Amino acid sequence: MEDSAIEVEGVVKTYPKDVRALAGVCFAVEAGTVFGLLGPNGAGKSTTVKILTTLTPPDAGRAIVAGRDVVREPDLVRRTIGVVGQKHGVDPDATGRENLQLQGDLYGIARRELRARIDGLLERFELQEAARRLVRTYSGGMQRRLDVAMGLINRPRVLFLDEPTTGLDPEARAEMWEEIERLAREDGVTVLLTTHYLEEADRLAAELAIIDRGRVVAAGTPEELKSELRGDTLVVELDGAGLHDAAVDVVGRVAGVRDPVLDGSVLRARADAGARAVPTVLAALEGAGVAVAAATVARPSLDDVYLRHAGRSFGAADLEEARS
Repeated sequence: MEDSAIEVEGVVKTYPKDVRALAGVCFAVEAGTVFGLLGPNGAGKSTTVKILTTLTPPDAGRAIVAGRDVVREPDLVRRTIGVVGQKHGVDPDATGRENLQLQGDLYGIARRELRARIDGLLERFELQEAARRLVRTYSGGMQRRLDVAMGLINRPRVLFLDEPTTGLDPEARAEMWEEIERLAREDGVTVLLTTHYLEEADRLAAELAIIDRGRVVAAGTPEELKSELRGDTLVVELDGAGLHDAAVDVVGRVAGVRDPVLDGSVLRARADAGARAVPTVLAALEGAGVAVAAATVARPSLDDVYLRHAGRSFGAADLEEARS
């Protein structure tokens, strides 16, 4: 871990009523890269960020950020990090410039230097023309860009972005992706990005950890994780009610098809040659009296990786958390 900007070793966090948010989380983040912490809502991502940013202590384990222990040296950790939370941290009744000014004052940055930093950040995030407008008049994308600018005012070595693109339209999300990539590539900032958007983690993260129910269930580069899954992903949408459980046994007996998993009315499986396997799978299901609404074949995705390690799809995990 000599080149790690973040080290997390066996971190545990339990909330009242024995709610185990983290159950021995471990991962390391290489300096100057984008690291993705991927998981559905309620998986433990935000709790991890709270611990790493000194907002809450772990019950057990150890966390190091920029070479500093988050429990023993919280003040030094805060000096070296920037944080952009899930919700906007801007003051809507202040201007964009005033928000940046206040953030810089909190860090004790000298006025002349702070003025130069604010001007540079306003230009970088294309907020110069709106700098003297109240933030309440900004679009959602503009407010999010200001959030990130505020997180960079102290020139952090490590930047935490907690679900930074939630609620943004596709154009604003794409712009944010470009800026996140630039932070690591050109500025050498280590970025820890939490997200429940699979495509976001796939595009941005040099490495990622998939977290589910407070545990890291898989870690590596997106390509490494997807390459572990041989062949194609076969997705069969079952029609009507009943016989769905039987479909798993039926598909599992088809030659060249493996690991069938039922997720509601959707059956997923791995196939060595997906296109050739589809007719055989459909014929087997029809013979067993299982009606099929649609069938598709695709290359492995991070959702397939999650399904393999967590035993449920990403969407099902989000739905389960929403119900709970």
